[in-house]
Amino acid sequence: MSFAGRLFGEAAESEAERYLRRKGYRILARNARTPSGELDLITRSGSVLVFVEVKARGSSTHGGAVGAVDGRKQARLVRLAAQYLARHQLRNQPCRFDVILCVGSEESPAVVEHIEHAFEVPGDDLRW
Repeated sequence: MSFAGRLFGEAAESEAERYLRRKGYRILARNARTPSGELDLITRSGSVLVFVEVKARGSSTHGGAVGAVDGRKQARLVRLAAQYLARHQLRNQPCRFDVILCVGSEESPAVVEHIEHAFEVPGDDLRW
């Protein structure tokens, strides 16, 4: 990813974080590292732990938030979340996956779409 792309991604994550705070979410971590990669945002909404994938786009012509996270990406996010839950000993913690799409530029990203429960986790994939 280019330097400009990274800056836009960081700006989009900041905008998504502000958006979620305004909606009453508690931000627990940003860019949380696991052995297999990084989770954009980890938040809490009530008693539910929410793993948030933030997608940044220059325009909305590339599809919506759900389309930005295909099956492979979903499987990767589930794996990363399971590692996070295990590391923090959060057995049986209710959790879900959200996707936020930010459109615009580094100077002016805007949250265009927030999909709560963006995808289902099959079976016991988050158990450890």
